[in-house]
Amino acid sequence: MKHVLVCAFCLLLVPAGFCQSPATDRDKNLRAKIRATFFVPDPLPALQAQTHRRFAPASGVSAEAVTYTTQFGMRVPAILYLPHPLPKTPSGKIPALIIVNGHGGDKYSWYSFYSGILYARAGAAVLTYDQAGEGERNIKRLSGTRAHDRIVGGEALARCLAGLMITDVLQAVSYLEQRPEVDGRRIGAAGYSLGSFVLALAGAVETRLRVCVLVGGGNLDGPDGYWDRSKPMCQGLPYRSLNFLGDRPAVLYALHASRGPTLVWNGLADTVVNMNEASEAFFADLRERTIRLHGSPEGVFETGFVPAVSHRPFFITRPVALWLEKHLDFPNWSDETLRTMPETRISEWARQHNIAMDKLYATEEREGGTPALGKDVPGYSREDLSVFSPQQWELHKKELIFETWLEAAEKHLRTLP
Repeated sequence: MKHVLVCAFCLLLVPAGFCQSPATDRDKNLRAKIRATFFVPDPLPALQAQTHRRFAPASGVSAEAVTYTTQFGMRVPAILYLPHPLPKTPSGKIPALIIVNGHGGDKYSWYSFYSGILYARAGAAVLTYDQAGEGERNIKRLSGTRAHDRIVGGEALARCLAGLMITDVLQAVSYLEQRPEVDGRRIGAAGYSLGSFVLALAGAVETRLRVCVLVGGGNLDGPDGYWDRSKPMCQGLPYRSLNFLGDRPAVLYALHASRGPTLVWNGLADTVVNMNEASEAFFADLRERTIRLHGSPEGVFETGFVPAVSHRPFFITRPVALWLEKHLDFPNWSDETLRTMPETRISEWARQHNIAMDKLYATEEREGGTPALGKDVPGYSREDLSVFSPQQWELHKKELIFETWLEAAEKHLRTLP
């Protein structure tokens, strides 16, 4: 176990107001402006968290099906994975990790479930939730629909949608922070694909996040680049709306650096998010620009690349897990544990357990070829990961589904000058 003791007496020696540097004030102002751009509620909504059921998804893991409030009073259905039994730690608390899904992803996605089991066994609380318009937030209770891509609207509605996704992350932090077993100083988040974009924004404005991991993305670029031209409602228009920042990628990553460590990890052959054109030199240049803005290399994002590999949720692979262990200190793991842990090829695991995978991503160069840590992660059925039974869901449907949010968002925008 690795622990740092801070001398309380030393803290008393810091002059009052010392931390309120011009850079700190600038960061606060930028964060506030970004949050306002995306209609992120200030203050955040009261959580009104509820646990709807408890279950045991795997050996060494317990789970809770929960909901909590997000933008415009909507509720987020989520699964919280916990180590069972809870590990004994000096503080009595454990770290936590939030999984932010990609397009079409939700708490039913294979990598969300796998992450929940893997990191709960490591001794962490893991929160996975349905992305807007997916799973129990979908009007037909379906996954992989990409329902939010089909809405038609201008920049304001797109900013509102991005704000919903950012608020979902911020409320996930709030939910974990109020859990009695979680160490609020050791909450991290990992985003994949669309989730990497959402977390690039959320991690820039949420200082309670200890670490952020961006995979299948993070290659934030300049005017008329990939992200400006990508899916307009959830990525392109929201990213363009941040033009007031100037060098958007460097400013966002400088805000990350003042929050805490960030890791960007990708396959060099990832054509899904144009990573094949964002080489190591691209990130080296972005890192230098970020360091100049931040004033030092401390906290500025780190990178990792896997040759000849495409789009994958790398946060369940060994090198990223080692990085997370370094920064979050999982009670049941050590570097040695991680370095000797066996791996599972996801395509074989999915076939063995009849796990549904998106056909576009099930290939060997993409998700199917992922060498995931661990050898005994069980299979699961869809209903295993539902918060509500079909009958219960019908009763709660209005406060969950994307269409209710859309109606509320359009009504809110009509009230603006």
